[in-house]
Parts: sequence; C-alpha cells; structure tokens
Amino acid sequence: MGAQLMGKSKGSGRRGRRARTARMSEINVTPFVDVMLVLLIIFMVAAPMLTVGVPVELPRTSAGALPAEQEEPLSITLTADGQVLLMTTEVAQDELIARLRAIAEQRTNRKVFLRADGSIPYERVVQVMGALNAGGFNDIGLVTEQGGPTFDGQGN
Repeated sequence: MGAQLMGKSKGSGRRGRRARTARMSEINVTPFVDVMLVLLIIFMVAAPMLTVGVPVELPRTSAGALPAEQEEPLSITLTADGQVLLMTTEVAQDELIARLRAIAEQRTNRKVFLRADGSIPYERVVQVMGALNAGGFNDIGLVTEQGGPTFDGQGN
C-alpha cells in the first residue's frame, strides 16, 4: 500500500513531459551581446581615425585612456620642430598666455590635452605647462600612445 503512494501514477509522466517543453519566458541575450561586441570593435577601430590634429610622434606608455568629456577639451601640440599649436592654429610663445586667458573666460571646462613630440626636451614641455597654468588651465592631461615600455620601479 505504501508502495502505491510513492510510485508514479499514469498522468504524472505526461505532466512532466509537458513541463519540460513549455516556452521559456527569459530573454535570449546572446544576439544582443554579439551585436554589442561588433559595435565595440567598429568604434575601437574608428576612434583613432576621428582625432583631429597635427601629426606628432607621441611617447609610448602603459597608461590607459581617460574617460570622455562633454565639452571638447582644449588641445595644445608641441611639434618636433618647436612649433606650439593651439588646437590646429600655430601660436607664438609670447602670445600663448594671453590667448589661453581669453579662451579660459569662454570655457567652463579647464581640461587641456598636451600633445608633445617625444623628441622635444622635457624643459620645453614644462615651460608650456607653466604657460597653461598661468593662462587658467590647471587640469592638464599628457597625451601618449599605448604599448610602450612599462616601468618596473628600478629605472628599467
């Protein structure tokens, strides 16, 4: 008698089979992930082509990229032949601070990207950083390229 209570009845086999073939109510995210990965790759390939500026040989570091800003940051470029470019316009060294102050009055974002050719002496880069600070821009980001040597803490 106890064995009958524990055993399966006729209808239980069908009910179990029907439960296994019932439709799932979850969303299949695999196609969504595939599309997102394809878009990510497209943007990763296209992003370097969108940068506007003067071609310079940037130093390489192992640092990652900064997050994007709402207002486009100001860009200062130091070329290998010593030119100073404010965005894409060449500026004389003695006019730089005055131009920066005029721009600082119009902008809310104090972020500046400093792009300097790797062959320029460090002293020249620091002089331009001082001019940026005197012009009202104190949030300076040094632009580099990824993939350079890493620093191991021992000068190597």
